[in-house]
Amino acid sequence: MNSHFIELRERIIYCLLFFTNIFIILFYYSDILYDLFSIPIKHQLPQNSGIIATQITSTFLVPLKLSINVSLICCAPYFIFQIWSFISPGLYKNEKKTVVPFIFTSIILFFLGITFAFYIICPIALNFFMTCSPSNVTIMISINNYMDFMFTLMIACGFSFQIPIIINIIIKMDLISKNLLIKKRSYVIICSFILGMLLTPPDVVSQITLAIPIWLLFELGLFFSK
Repeated sequence: MNSHFIELRERIIYCLLFFTNIFIILFYYSDILYDLFSIPIKHQLPQNSGIIATQITSTFLVPLKLSINVSLICCAPYFIFQIWSFISPGLYKNEKKTVVPFIFTSIILFFLGITFAFYIICPIALNFFMTCSPSNVTIMISINNYMDFMFTLMIACGFSFQIPIIINIIIKMDLISKNLLIKKRSYVIICSFILGMLLTPPDVVSQITLAIPIWLLFELGLFFSK
């Protein structure tokens, strides 16, 4: 038992060290990181508009928060690897063969979801808000609100893209049959829009833009399930 706790402690230390190194690098280049992260809003802002800091501490805390969040996203595969290395010795060979493809696919889908949000959902949502502004109002975006908006959508999409994995696990474990899921497709579509409403900021465009991919991911999960 003590050996397991020692190994667990070592792997936690490895994760902390790896995260710290990634964070230091990203924080050092936080200006470049922020420029890349602000690309979606820069293309949507009208002339004489810009991003502002509404608090004195924002100029320091926002790059710090951005570096931490991006570091966590980048370190996620390494964290999963350490968790898998800790629990895999206790699994049978056939269990390992079953779990490994799910883990690998889950990581890929998570980053695909983040990429989809950054390049598609976020620009569409930002464009919607920019065009809804009255013509006599000068748009000045708070840097804190912009970061929160972006990360909310990106993380929501990252987890939403896990739906094919969830569908496959449900069918594989015989919790729900594939035929029953097909029959209940209409309810799934409704739930997709409910999830889109819960996981995104309160605007119709973001909700619909996320709800439709959720439904398509459900169909993809059914297609690849046995």
